[in-house]
Amino acid sequence: MEKLSVKAVIEKIKKRKTFEAVSEDYSFTIKIEKYTHYICAAIHNGHQFRKALWENCLLTEYERWYEEDPATKEMIVNQPIVIAGLDSRFEYDLNRSPENAIYTDAWGKKMWKNLLNQKEMDRSLNKHRNFYKVVHALAEAVEVDYGAGLVYDMHSYNWRRWNRKVPTWNIGTVNIDNEQFGHFVEVWRKQLAGFSLPHNIVSNAKINDTFRGNGFFLKYITEKFKNILVLATELKKVYCDELHQIIYPEVVAAVRENLDEAIVKNAKRFKRVFID
Repeated sequence: MEKLSVKAVIEKIKKRKTFEAVSEDYSFTIKIEKYTHYICAAIHNGHQFRKALWENCLLTEYERWYEEDPATKEMIVNQPIVIAGLDSRFEYDLNRSPENAIYTDAWGKKMWKNLLNQKEMDRSLNKHRNFYKVVHALAEAVEVDYGAGLVYDMHSYNWRRWNRKVPTWNIGTVNIDNEQFGHFVEVWRKQLAGFSLPHNIVSNAKINDTFRGNGFFLKYITEKFKNILVLATELKKVYCDELHQIIYPEVVAAVRENLDEAIVKNAKRFKRVFID
């Protein structure tokens, strides 16, 4: 793995170089083993929270972890193109627009003792901006090379806060072109529902049940690249104890193994239908 500037990362993408790197500010990682028509992303995987913000933050480390999507990068790590956040969404949220990326409150809890000054906000928003420069370059490469493509936008969600039964998997579709891609979303849903998970964990999947696909990451790519389908895919946190901050590695491994097979099959089908 290399440490690269955003400019150097984009230059490698433009030249279609394969590489694995961390950004020079350690805000995200990117791996490209080969230039395929699909990208995997784990934008809320990160947990880093820069020390300059610690004293001013009202949330505990556990409270931040609780709302993050731990281990989501690990679930897609074997895919040929993977981009993942390293910073906590509580510094800046990559799934929100720049104007709303820095929280003042989060899930009903006040975030800061004192509002951040402009210098602090600019430092965080610069990382947000740089991440999207790389995302744009990646999506553009897919569009140029293939004319159409896929992004597997992987997230996880806390299920204990719901007072009803919720699905193991949720796909949010309200901001994609459902006339063009709706039938293909259903293919993905059926694949997710067929996963085999340990400890008798049921794998079912629904569309727009717990989340509807309103994230900025999906919106950004969908707006700028009309032939790229973003599958905003949320996994219920069956792979951890969300109340006691314990990850179940055997469940994470099972999810990864299932996704390894499912993504390859799904992407091949997409290529037959929309590219070949």
